[in-house]
Parts: sequence; C-alpha cells; structure tokens
Amino acid sequence: MQHTLSALVQDQPGVLSRIAGMFARRGFNIHNLTVGETEKPGISRIIMVVSGTENDVEQFTKQLYKLIDVLKVQDMTHIPCVQRELMLVKVNSTAATRREIMDLAEMFRARIVDVSEESLTLEVTGDPGKMVAIGKMLSGYGIREMARTGMVATIRESGVNTEFLRNQVEIVAS
Repeated sequence: MQHTLSALVQDQPGVLSRIAGMFARRGFNIHNLTVGETEKPGISRIIMVVSGTENDVEQFTKQLYKLIDVLKVQDMTHIPCVQRELMLVKVNSTAATRREIMDLAEMFRARIVDVSEESLTLEVTGDPGKMVAIGKMLSGYGIREMARTGMVATIRESGVNTEFLRNQVEIVAS
C-alpha cells in the first residue's frame, strides 16, 4: 500500500540526503518526493509517497525522528487532505488535431502554455488521478515530453473526505 508522509525539517544542507538514504538502506523506494519552504522561515516540508505496510510506516516514522533535523512526521494516508500535482506535457499537434487537443485541455482545465507548428505544451494541475487521466487521453496524439512536480499535500481543516464523497456519488450513480 502507498502511504503519504509529511515531514517538517530544518532547512539545512544534507537533510534530504539523510532521509533518502534511510529509506534506501532499508530497501524501500520513494515513489514521489516534493520539498519546499513552509510559512516558517528555516523550515521545509517534505512530502513523500512510499510503499509499505502500516508497520513499515510506523518504523520509518520512528527512524525519521532519530534524524536531528526532523521536527515532525505525519502519515497523511488516512487523513482527509488536499493533494495536488503540476504536470507540463508537450504533445504532437498538427493543424488537424490542434482543436481536439485544445478541447481536451479545456475539459481537464489545463492551460496551453506554448504553441508551435508541431506541438502544444499544456500545464495541468490537479490530483494524481487527473494526471493519469489526461496523460492517457493525450497519449494517442504522441507525447513528446512530460515533467511532473510530484505531489504536494495538506490536511483538510474542514475534515471533509472527498474520496469518501466521490465513492458515494459513484454508488448512487450506478
């Protein structure tokens, strides 16, 4: 199972290397990694998506707390949160397909950020599922290049679990 971990760390050289090394030494892969400043100067937030059991995550958390620059670790997997990712995708485009691709972009609320005679570059922001969905739709045109930022996440203060609500809507619709 994949788990989303959030770690607040002191913004010091080598922190990310020590965290990644800890996972590597234990034979675990980090599937997604995003690092950025927080609202507090000198503090960064690291969002990691890792595979493992609940027990594995508990052990990771304990090991992370042993690292001197780690201030707080939270498993966000079962907590309602907002998750977003940014993707830039360059797609083959001809005069004949340009309108179709632009319509797809509009459907997914993507922005066209570059146009050439042979390609369109789209900026897509959303949850990881949206990235997979638009990627599948655009693959038929030929994806030339793609870059994804990795997921960022924050806990929903409202406590509303949108995954739960989405599943309820799907049950009612079927």
